[in-house]
Amino acid sequence: MFKNRKSASLIGFYLLLGYVVLQFIWWGYLMLGLNKKWPMVIGEGLVFLLVLFIGAVRVRGTFRKESQLARQQSNFLLSVTHELKSPIAAARLQLETLVLRDLDKAKQKEIVSNAISDLDRLNALVENILLATQIDKSSFVLHRQTSDLSEFLKRLFSKRGLVSGHSLVVAIQPGILFSMDEFYFESVVLNLVDNACKYSPSESEVRVELKQEGDLIQLEVADQGCGISDEEKPRVFGKFYRVGREETRTTKGTGLGLYIVSYIVKEHGGTIRILDNKPPGTIFRLEFRGN
Repeated sequence: MFKNRKSASLIGFYLLLGYVVLQFIWWGYLMLGLNKKWPMVIGEGLVFLLVLFIGAVRVRGTFRKESQLARQQSNFLLSVTHELKSPIAAARLQLETLVLRDLDKAKQKEIVSNAISDLDRLNALVENILLATQIDKSSFVLHRQTSDLSEFLKRLFSKRGLVSGHSLVVAIQPGILFSMDEFYFESVVLNLVDNACKYSPSESEVRVELKQEGDLIQLEVADQGCGISDEEKPRVFGKFYRVGREETRTTKGTGLGLYIVSYIVKEHGGTIRILDNKPPGTIFRLEFRGN
């Protein structure tokens, strides 16, 4: 339906533009027949055509942006609906199993742990949506303070269930101090690790490395997935941007994670780059100036 509306709008736009050009040519012909000052008529006509062309290009560009945004929002609604329903359904199933069956303590503990993991996933999704809303409304405010980034990451990665189905390798240089908002910086790390896991084969390695050389702090998250093409690299930080169609996509997500990461990194005065991992995969490299 969206494609049909888009095609109809394009046809209407080009028909209107063609009508205006034809009318201009006709009235120009009549003016030349009635007015002997043909250089002036031709000059003014060329100016009109130039203005018309510039206006048409701008309108066309605006139309394309609006169409792209509408498509991305549609994809977002499809994906977020699935992302919200999946952990809710999974947690409900786990809890119903506890209620309806008499299980031993080890099995009960496993089921509760799985339910908590599903709820954590749901909470992370809601946090991303709230963060994106704050960014759009310009209500995003950092509360930075100097912290031990090394210890912060160690505590974060010690959380159980942070990475499921992958081998997490962490290399953290100790004693690195950085002025940051811990709440938002945690979102940066979790989104990058989650992204690495989603686009990597099961049981593959996800590597996180933190180091400092001089006053330059470098944080890398590397995966062994399919990688990102050079054409897609500049686009992946756009809001709602995801490669492919939601109806046929196998990876989970809303297209908000890297958008949020990019914004928070810039607010911390840092930069983010995408590099190719070797032999396969992707490296997200964050760089900041230390204290």
